[in-house]
Amino acid sequence: MNPLQSTVRWLAKHTLFPVSRLDARAEAMICVSALAAAEEAAAMAATRHLVKSRDTAKDAALRSYNHRRNLVHYVCDNAAKV
Repeated sequence: MNPLQSTVRWLAKHTLFPVSRLDARAEAMICVSALAAAEEAAAMAATRHLVKSRDTAKDAALRSYNHRRNLVHYVCDNAAKV
């Protein structure tokens, strides 16, 4: 839910907003806090989807490096059988 919508819903529930109103400064403070919450939610939504993709070249290089290391250990068998 949008922070502005939740603020209006809260005002309607707790202060009977359309019928009776708060002091103008109190309403302004509540609206400014709702705007700040909406801006923060928009900023969080913009940064939330920054997923770093995998570097396939780096992954392939690491796999081949590990494979070569395994081959070295496999080939170097020092058990001398007479």
